[in-house]
Amino acid sequence: MRHAMPHARPGQAIGLLGGSFDPAHNGHAHITREALKRFGLDAVWWLVSPGNPLKEHGPAPLEARLARARQVMRHPRVVVTDIEAQLGTRYTAETLGALFTLYPGVHFTWLMGADNLAGFHRWERWEEIMGALPIGVLARPGDRVAARMSPAARAFRFARLPDARSRLLARSEPPAWCLVNVPMVDASSSAIRAAGCW
Repeated sequence: MRHAMPHARPGQAIGLLGGSFDPAHNGHAHITREALKRFGLDAVWWLVSPGNPLKEHGPAPLEARLARARQVMRHPRVVVTDIEAQLGTRYTAETLGALFTLYPGVHFTWLMGADNLAGFHRWERWEEIMGALPIGVLARPGDRVAARMSPAARAFRFARLPDARSRLLARSEPPAWCLVNVPMVDASSSAIRAAGCW
């Protein structure tokens, strides 16, 4: 089933939260609401990916994951999308390149959990991503130290915004990133799958 591409006006600040969402849960919804507040975003788009190149086993069917995500994330400024499936992109860097072309003048910010920052140096063209748009990192329990000491954080330590200036991130010139500590919801997709609930 084909879904419409989301709408954005030039000048808007849009956060992008990518992932397999297999399945989406309250933790995803929580960090999304926090990102809207902490990073001064007008909206957040969930990019539910066809598959994750770094994961060995494929996720549940895309339509099932999209439907679950829309049940979990109900917010007037959040859009659940299958943009990567529509664009036919496999890697984040490719997706971003296409979005910059499709939405000129929109201020995109990439959103991730601190656990993703810890392994970000393994992503395809990660340095290019860091230089292409601001990155908002939301810390989860136990991930803060690993994220701050990660190769990506060390390589771009000069570009880090202090937590107190997080609301300036979305309109900052890249490279720029900010790690914020947020009260977290203890939920994980892998735990939901392991419990046989998905």
